[in-house]
Amino acid sequence: MTWVTYALLSAFFASLVAIFGKIGIEGVNSNLAVAIRTVIIVVMAWGIVLMQGTAKEIFEISRYTMTFLVLSALATGASWLFYYKALQLGEVARVAPIDKLSIALTIIMAFVFLGEKPTVGNVVGGVLVTAGILSTIYLDQFLAR
Repeated sequence: MTWVTYALLSAFFASLVAIFGKIGIEGVNSNLAVAIRTVIIVVMAWGIVLMQGTAKEIFEISRYTMTFLVLSALATGASWLFYYKALQLGEVARVAPIDKLSIALTIIMAFVFLGEKPTVGNVVGGVLVTAGILSTIYLDQFLAR
């Protein structure tokens, strides 16, 4: 499979996160829901690593790499905590698009911090995603008047 196939599968399962998460947090503290979800993810991920026989590679990871894996994990945790709280308080159809503002932010950060070269496609795509998100936020309010 190509990276595009994996990215499409990621998008599909990410959409299920919002739907299943909204249903699952009804009457449950959002932080507790994230904790339960995280334990399941940890068991699943380590199960895959153990089945692949790659667990021993953990000792080959440099401090530099481990630092950024830890930072990534902390960012993921913060994202999940805020996302689940937003889902608990708001509608999925409004929360999910705002969450996807991360697309435009990631494109910008890739240019700034990773030195990736902007292309017409990713700049226009980022602008369109942002326009879609802003329309989700403001059009409903404007049309409700």
